[in-house]
Amino acid sequence: MATKERILVTGGTGYIGSHTVVELQKAGYDVVIIDNLSNSEPTVVDGIEKITGIRPIFVEGDCTDLETLRRLFLKLPGIKGIINFAASKAVGESVKNPILYYRNNLVTLLNLLDCMPEFGVKGIVFSSSCTVYGEPDMNPIDETAPIKPATSPYGNTKQISEEIIRDFIRAGAPIKSILLRYFNPIGAHESALIGELPIGVPQNLVPYMTQAAAGIRGELTVFGTDYNTPDGSCIRDYIDVTDLARAHVIAMERLLSGEDHDSVEVFNLGTGRGLSVLELISAFERATGVHVPHTIGKRREGDIEQIWADPKKANEVLGWKAETPIEETMRHAWAWQQSRIKR
Repeated sequence: MATKERILVTGGTGYIGSHTVVELQKAGYDVVIIDNLSNSEPTVVDGIEKITGIRPIFVEGDCTDLETLRRLFLKLPGIKGIINFAASKAVGESVKNPILYYRNNLVTLLNLLDCMPEFGVKGIVFSSSCTVYGEPDMNPIDETAPIKPATSPYGNTKQISEEIIRDFIRAGAPIKSILLRYFNPIGAHESALIGELPIGVPQNLVPYMTQAAAGIRGELTVFGTDYNTPDGSCIRDYIDVTDLARAHVIAMERLLSGEDHDSVEVFNLGTGRGLSVLELISAFERATGVHVPHTIGKRREGDIEQIWADPKKANEVLGWKAETPIEETMRHAWAWQQSRIKR
């Protein structure tokens, strides 16, 4: 298979980034990763190589430093597209440390956009989020739903980032962008060679769940069971990380195709099905036969009650669909957790 264009994946040793690198390499792209390893490990590159047989170029660096990025583009010419995952991403942490989130998420994007025209980069796939919709008026949500005031600094960085991209392109920048608003990525690669690898105490539900089930953590806290939902716990649209990664490859192909599309396009990525936190715990226990010790806690500031996607536009325009059953996703997450214990 002939090698396609060179793609820069920022945050490429992170959770979604590493799975996307695998799918890009499987599709024939030449991939460069930059990551500051603030929430990942360099061994992730080894896992990617074992899965694909190809070792991506890895640059350890911080995208908030413009000169670091410029040196990368000078040293590794020919980058035609960027997929940007270099962002802090925990709602709860962003409420406690908003400056970290604004600096990391916004400055990174500004630096990337600064470099794109100078180095001939044609398009950027931006990792956005369903948090831009705030607390929705109704579910499921499609791309025409109103953008509401963010309920967390994390969500606000995604809203602001989308506006920055639109304004940059509206001002005449010779680039295109696809904004992927995704819902709740979970699971791990079926090989159990890469997965979600938080540094320290996990901020996201499934890695904390698997660590609690493995006895590494204490009980999982379910933040609130007094919401207006069937079982009282929050409802989310949980999407398998490999399904999500495939969508980024399709989006990049669309950006680089040369076809006449809008300069900025938006797609929701989800399954179209909402699951509560308690339902997700039950799905894990059914799939693995392993009990998840959990307790009920108070609501967490910044959490939205319920939200799930209408993925029809992505299904029809991109030809993409979330296909992995939730039980299979849970088995992959548990296999990844067990592989970490054995290392």
